[in-house]
Amino acid sequence: MRADGEAGMAAHGADGGERGTDVKVTTYQAGHVPGVSYRGGVAHSPRDDEAVPGPAQAMAAPGGTSVMPADPYGPADTDGAGAPPATPPTRRRREGAEPPGRPKKRRSGFGRFLRWFLAFWLIVIVALGVLGWYVWGRIEKVDAIPSDHGSAVSDGRVFLLVGSDSREDLSAEEQSELGTGSVEGQRTDTIMLLHVPGGGARNALISIPRDSVVDIPGHGENRINAAFAFGGAPLLVETIEAATGVAVDDYVQIGFGGFAGIVDALGGVEICLDEPVQDEQAHIDLPAGCQTLQGPDALGYARARHFDPTSDIGRVQRQRELISAIADKAFSPGTLVNPIELTRTALAGGDALVLDEDTGPLDMFSFVRAIGSVSGGSGDTITVPLGDVGNTVTWDPELSGELWSALQNGSDIPSSVIDAQP
Repeated sequence: MRADGEAGMAAHGADGGERGTDVKVTTYQAGHVPGVSYRGGVAHSPRDDEAVPGPAQAMAAPGGTSVMPADPYGPADTDGAGAPPATPPTRRRREGAEPPGRPKKRRSGFGRFLRWFLAFWLIVIVALGVLGWYVWGRIEKVDAIPSDHGSAVSDGRVFLLVGSDSREDLSAEEQSELGTGSVEGQRTDTIMLLHVPGGGARNALISIPRDSVVDIPGHGENRINAAFAFGGAPLLVETIEAATGVAVDDYVQIGFGGFAGIVDALGGVEICLDEPVQDEQAHIDLPAGCQTLQGPDALGYARARHFDPTSDIGRVQRQRELISAIADKAFSPGTLVNPIELTRTALAGGDALVLDEDTGPLDMFSFVRAIGSVSGGSGDTITVPLGDVGNTVTWDPELSGELWSALQNGSDIPSSVIDAQP
């Protein structure tokens, strides 16, 4: 604060007389300074025996003037001579911190479980995608399906499933272990059509006996499995389409070694036998009753026919039985939720399969799902209705015609065909 003037004057005692000491007195126009003694509105230095007034005390100036305690920063209504009120310091709160005094929120156990659960399944989905991409790259592809089906038609999707008896990919040790021998060339031990209708009809797995006599384009009449020996997958597809009038959409092939490898990867499959099965040429000797078959025995069971008086007819029934057992084991929770079992089975399948080059992952998903539905009883498993049966077999012209019409139209298998099953 500024003073209007200064004057040296004698300080007065309590009685108004001179103290004999000169003091400098400063007159202030506004405001009061804490700790300063005022006399008649004039600030004086306090005497040694005079108490310094505190801010909370009211002081009386000489002459009856009452002086209010001074605000430490000056009166609020000063004209600027007093110091402005200071804003109390504030503590900056960390971003995201809870306000003082507010209870901290606790995360519920269910919330933590849900986050871990979602994270786990995200990892599983990514891992399955990587595994599927890797396995898909290991599958062999062939050009099996013709671009022009001619007059052959089908509703929905028709898969041709072939079991090759080629020994080319088997070592001498594997041929001995599996009991396949070292026969040259390739034939088909298994020929099946899997029909997945587009209109909601039941899926159907249809066995075609390999000894069925049909016309092979360019080779005349012969057993149908000879088409595979003459021209591989393309000629077999062409032969089936010509004989049935049904267009084939996808081709799936599995060899001896691959079939046994899938069974071993699954840890074996369970089969229940009413009678013992002994077949020296198939290298099997199985007792009656329920038992778990490993790869070599499962392959022998699928190939065996010399012990069975029905020969090829009995064999196709056992092949469907094995396919159902494999599907049941592959789709069981013990396989699907076990990463080791699932990986081992997927890798075995990738090494075992041969597919048409236009068959994609979604097509194979449809194939696997349809196999599962058939093995679970939601589809039909049948053999082509037969006429003459001997060393070779022929098809019943009327009933087989009804069967092929059902595949062409996408309808359920006729009850007349099902009732005629051996």
